[in-house]
Amino acid sequence: MRRFAGAAARDAGFGEEDVGRVAIVATEMATNLLKHGGGGEIVIGRYADRDGTGVELIALDKGRGIADVARALEDGFSTAGSPGTGLGAIRRQADGFALWSRAGRGTAVMARFRRTPAVDGVALGAVVEPLPGETRNGDGWFFRAGKSGATLLALDGSGHGAPAAAAVEAARQAFERHHEDEPVRLMEAIHRALAPTRGAAAAIARIDPRERLVRFVGIGNITAAILHDGTVRRMVSNHGIVGHVMPRIREFTYPWHSGDSLVLHSDGLSAKWDIADYPGLALSHPSLIAGILFRDHRRPKDDASVVVMTSTA
Repeated sequence: MRRFAGAAARDAGFGEEDVGRVAIVATEMATNLLKHGGGGEIVIGRYADRDGTGVELIALDKGRGIADVARALEDGFSTAGSPGTGLGAIRRQADGFALWSRAGRGTAVMARFRRTPAVDGVALGAVVEPLPGETRNGDGWFFRAGKSGATLLALDGSGHGAPAAAAVEAARQAFERHHEDEPVRLMEAIHRALAPTRGAAAAIARIDPRERLVRFVGIGNITAAILHDGTVRRMVSNHGIVGHVMPRIREFTYPWHSGDSLVLHSDGLSAKWDIADYPGLALSHPSLIAGILFRDHRRPKDDASVVVMTSTA
């Protein structure tokens, strides 16, 4: 894991000193998973949001959880006979740190390493993994902050592997050209772009800060929801396959409040989740929300992706 994390940091353009920091955190996370979590997984990826751009590590386990998070972050505290510097070392080495844990519900720890600053006004968190055995991912997501608001696109290409990934890439190119269009027109542009491909399920969500609304257009099996004050409000998608069979496109609008989070995920995750099962998670960093939903609700025989966006607007 140390080697993979270091390689990810080098690929992102970090110097050797920062690569070393990333490697230390990966080692501490892996040690904690083995000693305290009964095993687990570490997701390594890049991020680009109001925290800047860089590399992110998320450690996920289903262990007994941390009874006293504040005390666990103090150097010298340990329940396993170790020096008790793991979580504290992670927090010190990282440029961004977040943790969620509950007794009996396991733990999620996020560490971010900043490469460049950025101010987009939103926080983003995501986990994207291909079908086991595949090297290409047929799921994907893309984000742009523009004059009309923060726009998030989630995709699930039909099938798996290279053909599904080709549909996601075609959608990305259309999104880059038309992201300032109204959501219905943007979906129409993606529909045209995907005609030569196998097609995809797609969902577009735009936060309209002036109207305090989410403008949503969904076609196919992308699950979409708003987390507000500990509750879940599901958003409506229409049946169809973008690029092939699509009914009249409809935009739905939903109220948006400061501190709300938007969740989009493919059917590589079961939609049978309730944020109320995870006390305090809705108020956590979006990377922790995405990680916990991925940990507990992933289906093992499909590509999987979940992206969460939070805005204070």
